[in-house]
Amino acid sequence: MFVRLGKTLVVVALVATLGAHWALLQTVAWTTMLADNLQSCSFCDAVVKTFDGKHPCCLCKAIAAGKKSENKSEFALQTQRLEFPLMNEEFVFVPPSQFCLMPAANDFADSLPQKPPTPPPRGSFA
Repeated sequence: MFVRLGKTLVVVALVATLGAHWALLQTVAWTTMLADNLQSCSFCDAVVKTFDGKHPCCLCKAIAAGKKSENKSEFALQTQRLEFPLMNEEFVFVPPSQFCLMPAANDFADSLPQKPPTPPPRGSFA
């Protein structure tokens, strides 16, 4: 029960974050407008009148106002410049006081407690 509720809340939050609620509301508005226009016009005229943008309904106007207010930034973004302290212009590599090159050796096989059997056992693969 709680898992299903949690998943539903996550989906609702994701839809609201991505702005899909505006698309859902716009779909409802267009469907309502098309149904209203079909009562007074032919199908072709109703479709043209619904989607031409010259005859918005109240819901379309509210959606446009909501999108516009959502896009406005309420707070002015203040960018700060990072200031780094001045450094000397010359850079010198200083070698370590003691340096010894370690020999490259492959001691992994010697460290195994047992050597693998030769030839490998075949009974377990059959």
